[in-house]
Amino acid sequence: MSNQRDTNGSTNNKLCSYGVGVGPRPDLRSWTMRWCCSFPRALLLVLLLGWWGRSSGFKICSFKLQSLNSTKAANKRVMYTLKRVVSRCDVCLLQGVNDPNGSVMKHLVTKLNRDNDSYDHQYQTVASRSLGANPNDMQEYVFLYRKEIVSVRDRHQYEGKGFARPPFMVRFKSSQTSVGDFVLVAVNTLPSRAVQEIDQLYDVFTDISKRWKTETVMFLGNFNAGCSHMTRPKKKEIRLFTKKGFYWLIGDHVDTTTTDTTDCAYDRFVVHGKSFLKQVEPGTASVFNYAKTYQIKKMEAMHISEHFPIELELKSSTHLPQATPLLILLSLSAFLLSGLAAL
Repeated sequence: MSNQRDTNGSTNNKLCSYGVGVGPRPDLRSWTMRWCCSFPRALLLVLLLGWWGRSSGFKICSFKLQSLNSTKAANKRVMYTLKRVVSRCDVCLLQGVNDPNGSVMKHLVTKLNRDNDSYDHQYQTVASRSLGANPNDMQEYVFLYRKEIVSVRDRHQYEGKGFARPPFMVRFKSSQTSVGDFVLVAVNTLPSRAVQEIDQLYDVFTDISKRWKTETVMFLGNFNAGCSHMTRPKKKEIRLFTKKGFYWLIGDHVDTTTTDTTDCAYDRFVVHGKSFLKQVEPGTASVFNYAKTYQIKKMEAMHISEHFPIELELKSSTHLPQATPLLILLSLSAFLLSGLAAL
């Protein structure tokens, strides 16, 4: 073996190339030397793969639709876009669903599950009853969720007065999130009564605290909490602003609408408690402009809804999945090989 130095004065490259040249059967020493030299690269590759494969945050979405009924569900472009939006989320709340016999949601879930080539994510739904004062405008709240990573522990339709469509609350559990057990409360206020209905969400929170003995609660949906429906002076009349412990995660100056004529923060997330707030990935509470992302025309987007979806991510409970056993194996191999190389 030559011991000539390279231009940097190092002999390492010559050691790594030992036994690679002519000869049908390299000896044990040369074989071990090649593996020892390649081990740092293999370790770096595994680390990079482990980093790349880290579980992303648990995504929660909310989307106020423009009366999703059987007629609109027959529009393939509408359902295709809706499928793309929902498939980005681990839990997605849909509002404005007019589906008394469940056929629309069945169609959407079938498309979500069938078109998922890897079948890694299969969706289920949990829905409220039809709600509303007008028989011609009854709507449901529907949560779609990935059943392999999140489960429904309980559900309850709020029965208190003062809401056009009373909130629907679902208690979820997921080992994929650092928070584990949490309650999502679906909200869709009447614009003319937005301030009163948002204020009464505090009573809903009190009901949840007593019913399920938990305060890990998130309100989400179309609050109509912007522009003329909820002015800054009106905040003083809303307990979700005046009571401590409630955190609004979509700012007042964010536009959640698809139209050019409005610039309003109608759709919101409100989280209770600092412990729950800390489990939200910083900076992830945002609006998802699917018209821009999917390059569809504004009128087509407005046909689906006058609102853009909002989303956030909860911190994941897992890190470097499946990388640790392999790293241990490689480390053990390196130890054995280094011992053989010293022979």
